[in-house]
Amino acid sequence: MASGRAERSPWPTPGGRGDLLGSKMSEWERVFLQNLALPPHRQRRRTRPPGSTAFRCVLKHLEGAALTQGAEYQLRLSLFDATYHHFFGRTWRSSQRAACDASPRPTRAAFNETIYFHTSLNHPGIAAVVEVVAMVGKGDEGSQHVSCGFGLIPLFGRGSEATDLAAEDRVLKLYHGTPRALLHPRFQDPVEKNKYLTVMEKSHLQYALKPHQPLEMIFHLLPENLLMSGLQTVPGLLPAHGDASDCLQKPRLMKPVTCYLERLSVQLYPSLEEFEEELLDLLNSDRLLKANAAPDGSGVVVRERRLHVGVHNGLRFVQVPQVAVLVPEAEVARGGYPGMPGSGARGAGQALVLRSRIHLSEMVPHPAFGVCFQLEYVFCAAGRADGKALPGSASGEAADMRSVCWAVWSPVLGTGEAEVVLPLRGGPCRGPCQALVYRTPPSSRSSRQGKHVESGAVQFHVSTDSEEHLVTAAEILRKDRDKSEKPPTPSLSPPAPLRMAASPRGPGLSVSQLLASPQGRGQPPAQHSHSSRLSAGITHLEADLGSLDPEPCAGDQLRALPFAPLQVPIAAVGLQAGSSRTLLSRASLARLHAAGFPEILDRNQEPVEISQPVDPASFSLRLEEADPLQGNEIILQFLAVGRDARDSAEGMWPRTVFLTFQFYRFPPVTTPRLQLVSTDGGPAAGLAVPAQLLVRLNKDGTLGTGPPGLQLKYMVDPAFLRPGEQRWFVRYLAEHSLQIDVWDGDSLLLVGSAAVKLEPLLRQGQAAVRTHHELEVATTEYEPDVTVMGREALRHGALRPLGVRVVVRGHLHLCLANVGHPCEETPGQPPSPLLSCSRLLPAPDGTSSIPGGSWFSLNAASGGLVSRARRLAEVHGELAAALHSRWPEARLAPPAAPSEATAARRRKLRHMALVRQQENAGSGRMPQLSQGWQEQRARHMRDLQIIDTYREHIKGESISRMLSQAITATHTVHAVLGTAEFFEFTLKNPYGVQHTVTIEVDHPELSVILDPREWRHFKELTKSVTPVEEEMFHLRDDLRPQVYLRPNETVRIPFKYQTFSADPAVVTAQGPAGLGADADVAARFLGKSGAGRTKHIQVSFQVSGGKPIAVLRVKVEPQPHVVDQTFRFYHPELTFLKKTIRLPPWHTLPGAPVGMPGGEPEMFVRCSDPDIICETKNMGPGEPQDIFLKVAGGPSPQIKKFFVAIYMDAWLAAPVQIWQFYLHSLQRLDVSCTAGQLTRLSLLLRGTPAPRRVRAFTSHPQELEVDPDGAFLLPANGIQDLYVGVRPRRAGNRFIYLNLVDVESHQLVSSWLLCLSCRQPLISKAFEISLPVGGGRGCNKRITYTNPYPSPRLYFLCTNRPDLLQFKEDSFEVAGGEVYTIGLRFAPSQSVGEEEILIHINDHEDKNEETFCVKVLYQ
Repeated sequence: MASGRAERSPWPTPGGRGDLLGSKMSEWERVFLQNLALPPHRQRRRTRPPGSTAFRCVLKHLEGAALTQGAEYQLRLSLFDATYHHFFGRTWRSSQRAACDASPRPTRAAFNETIYFHTSLNHPGIAAVVEVVAMVGKGDEGSQHVSCGFGLIPLFGRGSEATDLAAEDRVLKLYHGTPRALLHPRFQDPVEKNKYLTVMEKSHLQYALKPHQPLEMIFHLLPENLLMSGLQTVPGLLPAHGDASDCLQKPRLMKPVTCYLERLSVQLYPSLEEFEEELLDLLNSDRLLKANAAPDGSGVVVRERRLHVGVHNGLRFVQVPQVAVLVPEAEVARGGYPGMPGSGARGAGQALVLRSRIHLSEMVPHPAFGVCFQLEYVFCAAGRADGKALPGSASGEAADMRSVCWAVWSPVLGTGEAEVVLPLRGGPCRGPCQALVYRTPPSSRSSRQGKHVESGAVQFHVSTDSEEHLVTAAEILRKDRDKSEKPPTPSLSPPAPLRMAASPRGPGLSVSQLLASPQGRGQPPAQHSHSSRLSAGITHLEADLGSLDPEPCAGDQLRALPFAPLQVPIAAVGLQAGSSRTLLSRASLARLHAAGFPEILDRNQEPVEISQPVDPASFSLRLEEADPLQGNEIILQFLAVGRDARDSAEGMWPRTVFLTFQFYRFPPVTTPRLQLVSTDGGPAAGLAVPAQLLVRLNKDGTLGTGPPGLQLKYMVDPAFLRPGEQRWFVRYLAEHSLQIDVWDGDSLLLVGSAAVKLEPLLRQGQAAVRTHHELEVATTEYEPDVTVMGREALRHGALRPLGVRVVVRGHLHLCLANVGHPCEETPGQPPSPLLSCSRLLPAPDGTSSIPGGSWFSLNAASGGLVSRARRLAEVHGELAAALHSRWPEARLAPPAAPSEATAARRRKLRHMALVRQQENAGSGRMPQLSQGWQEQRARHMRDLQIIDTYREHIKGESISRMLSQAITATHTVHAVLGTAEFFEFTLKNPYGVQHTVTIEVDHPELSVILDPREWRHFKELTKSVTPVEEEMFHLRDDLRPQVYLRPNETVRIPFKYQTFSADPAVVTAQGPAGLGADADVAARFLGKSGAGRTKHIQVSFQVSGGKPIAVLRVKVEPQPHVVDQTFRFYHPELTFLKKTIRLPPWHTLPGAPVGMPGGEPEMFVRCSDPDIICETKNMGPGEPQDIFLKVAGGPSPQIKKFFVAIYMDAWLAAPVQIWQFYLHSLQRLDVSCTAGQLTRLSLLLRGTPAPRRVRAFTSHPQELEVDPDGAFLLPANGIQDLYVGVRPRRAGNRFIYLNLVDVESHQLVSSWLLCLSCRQPLISKAFEISLPVGGGRGCNKRITYTNPYPSPRLYFLCTNRPDLLQFKEDSFEVAGGEVYTIGLRFAPSQSVGEEEILIHINDHEDKNEETFCVKVLYQ
């Protein structure tokens, strides 16, 4: 194609600016009109994906033979859809540049301009089109634009992914002609298939295109498909730092200001009634015209009036506009709403008013930011008298939404509260909502109030927070450096409270959103074009019908309504550590301590007496630091377990138990199975039993002959602790508690959990301490999630969250002891300091000794290092193999490098051989000696040649390795989950010229601290005194930091290592299986506690050309972490667990700072599993915070274990709490039943590859019975039924657990979760009696029952409270129509109160016939 004039460009240049406000134009209008863009093809808008990809395109220079020297050229860039032959977006134009001679290269025109944009149209047919335009002068008539050629830059590959472009430049070939060729009907995609396009020889454009991730943070300010240069201004962004003029390379957001719109009203011309009457007449006429129907006397009526309010920066809406429901002022006056202004100013109530205020938190003090208002009417087509639908309407109740008018208010900067009156606009002028609106009134019908309100007006009162004002951007720039000293958002200071109760995102929610139907194509579209990425406020279900859409819209997708989740937060019910109290009698205690438990001896082999725990107020850290016995032998001695007298008979007491817990950073412990034996020597039996001893079991299941109890020891020696960890361990003992889970050894069901404070383990200068504790074993039951009626259950500040029930099952007796030992220093190792060592790593220098491979180091007597040269064959195994390969006796197995003793022995043997040869020489054997010397010399010569060749071969590698070792420093990090490890590396420029050093880290968990505020925060925590440098680093395009070094300059580079992924050994869930019978005494050292796999991370400091000047190798040794609290949830398999846990008050958490400035701090959470959604939100000052969890469950009986770290600082330096979560995935079985009535069902058991002897156990054996109830054989790969009968005692929703256990190996085979939905039976009779409280033998009563059937019947009796009521006979038979007297015996109660006891009378099939209710008053 020949070149032509570019008079009518096919580029997207939307016009139609219209008359917005006449000649005077605000900054918002100027930005809005200058950046109008054409939307993508309508087919693209229907199938638009939710995500968007950001790009950075650099157009560098244009060169070729087609350029004319001295002529001026311009580049134009736009987006093109090759699939639909459609241009979209807006054309970007570069500045005009002159072409110059670049001999010996062709003529070149340098541009070096950068363009930024983002798009969600990730299709291979989407491309960027570059047009080359020449400026040809025409004398006084100006210049003429002539298109010289064009090219296409593909954005996405064939897999709908961003094109994988490297950082280096690309060459774009150009085609003759104009981009109009792309609109030709014969154009084919790809371009290479088009025979009509001719390539411009020896001409090309050099460019670079790659994704730009920093642009994602301003997606809410920059619309899609809008090409912006880095030199252009985006409202809402701060100017670039320093000399840089590109504000989009590393964008910085301006600080938003919260403002409130109150007393909002809308007036319409000439009055509300006349305006709506005329509007309804026009809509009804339009409806009849489209339906080609005659007037039928009916029409449409106004159903609702809405006002869309949103913040617009001239380019797009910053957030989805809020939707407020307006009501006529007359209705408000009749309804008597308080606080509404009178109608005197508006005249007879002819206005639409808003009954609450609007909260705008996204406002930014920029001239281009404005608040947009759009008035929208919702109409409903009323049916006729005959009941038929109106013509032109889909149904009689269909809702039709129409935009009527709009307005934009640009705030006056620097003002506070003010009254604002805005004229409403309408007609064909372009508005921010991109919707056709109602026409403006004709000029003949002018308003009495003036031309500026002839379309109506919107009036409101604007105000800001008490401590915030709308300030200018210049003031923000002046304060930017001062605010850099403070941590970033989210701020730790609480926001100002709202002045009136209102919805945070919108003042009202209408009902018509559920009746909104898609509009016809011929109707004016009223869809708002907002990004689906923004969080919506109160929006409505509306459809996009192909309107002009320069911004992302939801298309055919439904918009989410603001919805407070009806999920009641559960309390973070922790175990009440410190509730240790003695409930046993003195006789029971005497029998318990006389059972023969092992004595606990101190370091002098003397028994340690039991003492009272020390007072927490008397704890002194100095006493612990000054203690000469720095070695701590922690002893945990588990003695006995007793059942609580308050424990009901719902769950049977176990026969054997085992314990699971984790102490400090040691690995989790699962003890072997322990038999519960009564103190009188017999096995445990009955309900109310005293404390039962814990006795070890042999492998055959018999009782062990050793002493009772289980004793575990932990050796915590400072020689095995890292520097400064002794203080951490003392703090752990002073503030934390040990949580112990008690399991049933037979059914593998959880009996309960206990917690004990570890503070009694602090010796406070004593040689040894020992304390006895009796802990409550409690279980926490989480009820099934139920639908909450109303918002009362979600009210923050509730005293008791629903769904949690704590039951005390028993008591655990144990002894805690700490025996002090003197610290033994390891030979050759310096003593471990008590305080933390320096976190500054020195730079490696050449003066230090280099551990080369050919040097052997010995410890000299003076303490220095002596190095002796070693043979190459002793060091390099490859050379030794090559030298010995010629010897036949050594060909089978080449010898390894000899040791030092072997080499000395060989030297002595060679010396003795030479002496013997000299002696033989005197005996006339010189010819043999001379021949032997010649052979040995030849062999040595050959060995020297091999050695010389080998040295030449490895010389380069050896030199490179030695040089790398000279510049390499090593640092060891003991990583703990969630805790950031901070250190600084001293980097020195060894050259006499300046260099820009690039820092490359090969692991994402190790990072350079770029923010000086974060750097300063960590230095304050670690008490480092080195200085902090502002704006030290520069981020490259690939986000790798760079630092500038002057000649021979030394700087300190801050690093932070932090991991949120738990070690696999720690994540392994504690299953019910025991450790085995050989786990006698757990004597573990911290240094050998299975700390996990060691990681090696390399950091390279490179100058230009990739040449390293320093290398840092970080050795990461993972350590087990502290667990503060444990949660255990049982959930159906292969489903999502969604839980909201209410955080306790921040000042009650251990480790929380005292007297924090700024009030309550905000809490942050992180999860160890990246596949788990874990988040928390700050609900305002004085309100509690909740943690929301969403966990995907696995197949049954899988147990998922993860950790959640809770922080109180924005930099996530160290967690104040680490919570441990267990999710047991069980097979779900839903059961619908009636209280007191037996419901039968069956479970299908599938055999494993091997036959097993199994038994079914349940958590509530009194309510759930199984058949067979004993052990039975489950055949291999077979199928067998397990019959289950459920008779619940109380109504409501609850869980019952069922385990199938291998009785020989004590392994869990299958597990079920029975979800009961129990109904209350119909009460036929009610009784009331009064009983005394306290001792006694109870009370006997009688009630009568009449058989309503004519034949004899057999009846069974049961009750919901067998602990309070017993029957004289559990069953009886009565003849037809006869009366039977039922004998009742009520047990005494120990507390005053009221109890309702149900008596269920069931038939022979255990179906409920009648239910009596007895109300018992204990006085």
